[in-house]
Formats: sequence, C-alpha cells, structure tokens
Amino acid sequence: MMDLGEFFRMFGYEFVQNALIGGVCAAILCSILGVFIVLRRASLIGEGVAHLSFGGIAVGIFFAIYPLYTALILSVTGIFAISFLQRRKIVYAETAIGILFSFGMALGAVMASLAGGFSVDLFSYLFGDILTISKGDLILILLLTAVVLAFIVLLFKELMHMTFDEQGARLSGIPTVWLDVAFNLIVALTVVVSIKIVGTLLVSSLIIIPAASSLQLAKSFKGTVRLSVVIGILSVLAGLILSIVIAHIATGGIIVIFSIGIFIICVLWKRFVARGAPVEQTKSSCQ
Repeated sequence: MMDLGEFFRMFGYEFVQNALIGGVCAAILCSILGVFIVLRRASLIGEGVAHLSFGGIAVGIFFAIYPLYTALILSVTGIFAISFLQRRKIVYAETAIGILFSFGMALGAVMASLAGGFSVDLFSYLFGDILTISKGDLILILLLTAVVLAFIVLLFKELMHMTFDEQGARLSGIPTVWLDVAFNLIVALTVVVSIKIVGTLLVSSLIIIPAASSLQLAKSFKGTVRLSVVIGILSVLAGLILSIVIAHIATGGIIVIFSIGIFIICVLWKRFVARGAPVEQTKSSCQ
C-alpha cells in the first residue's frame, strides 16, 4: 500500500492526468445523456451500441488499425442501420438494436478467434483500463466531448421537449425523426469516448445508473442533470483512485459498483428520509 505522499505524486505523471481528464469527460457525457435516455425508456440503445463497438474494436486490433476509430465507424453505421430498419418498418427499433447487438458480439468473437484468442488489448477494451489512456486517446476523447456538448447545449430545449412529449414536439415543428437519429449518433460518440474508462461491457451502466440515482432525489430536470453529472464524476474518480492505490484492479467494475452503491443510498434516502413522490413516476415534475 502506497503512502499519502506517493499517492499525490502519482498525479504528476502524464498517464494519470490523461486518465483524470478522460474519465471526467466520459462521466459528464454519460451522465447528461443518461437522463434523456432513462426518461425516454431507451436504455437498450446504449447497450446495443456498446456491444456493436466491441466488434469494431476487434476488427481494429485484428487489422492493426486504431481500435477506437473502427469502433466509431461501426457504431455510427449501426445507428443508421437501426434508423433504416425502423423507418422502413422492417422490424421494431428494439428488434433492430437486438440484431446489431448480436452482430457486434459475433463479429468480435470471430475476429478474436482468427487472431488466436482474446489479447490483452481486447480484454482491456472489454472491461476498461482508465490508466492506459494515451495522448492519442485523450485527443479523440476531447474532440468527441466537444462535439457532444455542443449538440446538447444547442438543442437542449428541443431534446427536453421531445423527451417529455414527442408528439407535441412533432406538432410544434421540431423534426423529431432526424433529431432522434442525431441523438442516437451522439450516444454512439459517447460510448466510444467511454470505452477506455469502463469498457464495452459496462459502458451502458455509466450512462444509466447516475441518471437513475439522480431521478430519486432531484425535483427538476436541470437539477436531475446536475446531480447525475456529480454522481458520474464521483464514480469515475473512485475507480481512478482505487486503480492507483490497488494494482491490477478492474477499473470499470469499481466505477460501476461504486455508482450502484450511490444508487442504493439514493433509493433508501428517498424511501426513508425524503418520502417524496418518485420523480420518474411524474415526468411533469422534471420540466
């Protein structure tokens, strides 16, 4: 176990600074988008994109291409495929997501077998390793973070309107179909940003759990978003700190376990202390 002085000296290293910046970026994006996703009851989209990106990562490692690039390409392609299948009424959206979910995992398994099994690199992308964020990873994370935040800030009112009343938003002139596709693309970008932090298997948890926790306590939509961001950042920082203190620990697992612990505390607080009406049961209270 390292002493306190050694612990603080660790933050002078570039790889720890990269982990801190990248982790906070991922936490902010996942937590904000998570509120919209949970209220829209569309949690499956994050899970589907995450597993689809696993296939892209495996392809990248097999062909010696930067894995996050191939994950991004496959995830974005998958979003357009889901939209096409849904708009042409070939299958329901949930079915389309399930098909691509299966395709991503199957593609990853095939690429891994062709490469002779799961490599250390592929394993780290599955479960995340926040301390392995490179300078190249950080540049991509910062770029995608800027794109996602710009989208949210510019279209915040439209997204909120569509979240609570999609039919009303459509009647008011908001292009809900295209905005929904754009939102799903933003989710895909966020998943790619978060892969190095919690891994493809756990990234949907970082999207859903902070939002679900904040919905237990917050009394307004903006308050829910703020609290979700705080919970997301705390969870990532907990994972980072334990990754520094305890070697070889599964960072993504710790982040998710810590966020689940906060969720349980929020539920108990709501039930036994606050004793208010659950926010998720009355969406109007979030507006």
